[in-house]
Amino acid sequence: MSIEYTVYCDDPAAHEFRVEMDVPLAGEEALLLRLPVWIPGSYLIREFARHVLELTAEAVLSDGARRPLAVTKIDKCSWRVLPPRGARAVRCRYRVWAFDASVREAWLDTNRGFFNGTSLFLRVEGRIREEHRVRLVPPSDSRCAGWRVATALDRAEGTAPWSFGDYRAPDYDALIDAPVAMGPLEFVEFSAGGVPHTLAFTGQLEPVDRQRLASDLTAICSTTQALFGDIPFRRYLFLLTLTDEGYGGLEHGESSALLAARRDLPWPGMGVPSDEYVRLLGLFSHEYFHAWVVKRLKPAAFTPCDLFSENYTRLLWLFEGWTSYYDDLLLVRAGVIDADRYLALVAKTATQVLTAPGRLRQSLADASFDAWIKFYRPDENSANANVSYYAKGALLALALDLQLRERGASLDALLRLLWERHGRSGKGLEENTPFAVLHEMAGARLARWLEKMVQGTEDPPLAALLRRFGVQWREVMATLPDAGLRFERDSMRVATVRRGGSAERAGIAPRDELIAVEGFKASSAQWESVLRRRGAGARIAVHAFREGRLYQTSLELAPPALERVELRRMPRATAQQRERLHSWLHPAAQQ
Repeated sequence: MSIEYTVYCDDPAAHEFRVEMDVPLAGEEALLLRLPVWIPGSYLIREFARHVLELTAEAVLSDGARRPLAVTKIDKCSWRVLPPRGARAVRCRYRVWAFDASVREAWLDTNRGFFNGTSLFLRVEGRIREEHRVRLVPPSDSRCAGWRVATALDRAEGTAPWSFGDYRAPDYDALIDAPVAMGPLEFVEFSAGGVPHTLAFTGQLEPVDRQRLASDLTAICSTTQALFGDIPFRRYLFLLTLTDEGYGGLEHGESSALLAARRDLPWPGMGVPSDEYVRLLGLFSHEYFHAWVVKRLKPAAFTPCDLFSENYTRLLWLFEGWTSYYDDLLLVRAGVIDADRYLALVAKTATQVLTAPGRLRQSLADASFDAWIKFYRPDENSANANVSYYAKGALLALALDLQLRERGASLDALLRLLWERHGRSGKGLEENTPFAVLHEMAGARLARWLEKMVQGTEDPPLAALLRRFGVQWREVMATLPDAGLRFERDSMRVATVRRGGSAERAGIAPRDELIAVEGFKASSAQWESVLRRRGAGARIAVHAFREGRLYQTSLELAPPALERVELRRMPRATAQQRERLHSWLHPAAQQ
């Protein structure tokens, strides 16, 4: 027996998928149908059931007759259906509102369609290990003529590649781990490590250098495979949606969903890769790396995932932080960027971390644990209260890697050891496993250091470590005095106020709107002019509105704050420093 879904996309202007679900019965007195509340890889309760509409059910009797059934909703994401005695199947019908343009939910309009199984496929409790089948029906709307389909689900016999038709998954977990894209798709195909890879994308309007895209992705994927030493899938699919503005990705076992701006793609004759293209390559690298780390090497708390509640772990600094470290490092190792470009990317991450006061208040362990309530719900105080386990986790990975390399080891070797013991087998990492394995590899001192860094709020000592690898760390201060606040883009409305800074002491709060500075109408240009002319230590008069009420205050300007970190290769590095740098950035050349 198999549970079968038929997905119709014949109402794209209403942004609704129509789903029919057929469940053969095996003597059950009741069916419990549930829709996940979150999607693995994105740690936030998203309540996908809020988009389910018009759920009905009917029994299919032994003689083929149909009988309507009551559907009782028993909680926010669960429904109960009671089939009559002698029924051989239950058919459910429902619609799903699909208007989330991210990679996490579902989208349908006359230009394209996309969905994750967590948004569309009700789960039959007690039956998740059975085969699940999906029939994708092409849209009848003439505006969708010529649409194609891309998904990592297995094609059933008779379904042509990249076509609507029948697909199957061995169980429910595999079903929801293979997103589906449909539309006027374009394809770039390449092979890495003897494994076929495909990039399916939609939304592109400008010419694309497909050959360069295939070459760069081949290099990145091959370099990632070499890092782990094996390939845990038989094929891989990148699903890329291009929009005017967009950026994001979500990993899956044999595919990934990505969102990017059209301008991010390489164009014919581009030459040196643009910053936007490098960012896109980093996104490809990040999500591909997750096929090993997170999808297979994962926290014990995720084995198995509970799709109806938060799954807590304090290890996201490893699973997301280490991935963020390697996503850019693999670009230089693959040869798609040079060492100087890579160091600029590291400097950008360092700037992001060191200019956020929240790093001094929240540990990486706590940031990981609280991802469910903080990371995906930023507010005006997030920069003061929180730290990114992505960005600071990446810097910590760098600091750990450099120290391991001075000891004749590397983070590469540590990662491969974790992969061999826990990734291949699917045995989850307990919370203390990374420290125990590091202790085994490099000794108690470094293991204790890592645990202290994860549990505390200290900054990694990167300036000293990088110097020993021939890289100079330079902190550049802003040219203007610091007011302790930031404005919303193209506005004088306050976005954030730094804790303990000048604006906070003056009583200015987020969402306040400055209307006058030093007696003149407030504008970005006038604000900058006052800061430049008055300098640190000066007091400036400010008029502002808060909730429609005018107030006046005086703000004392502080000395310039850190603007950015810069990293440069030392022009007079020693032979040892140059060798260390080369072995870090190009380890394959040493083999």
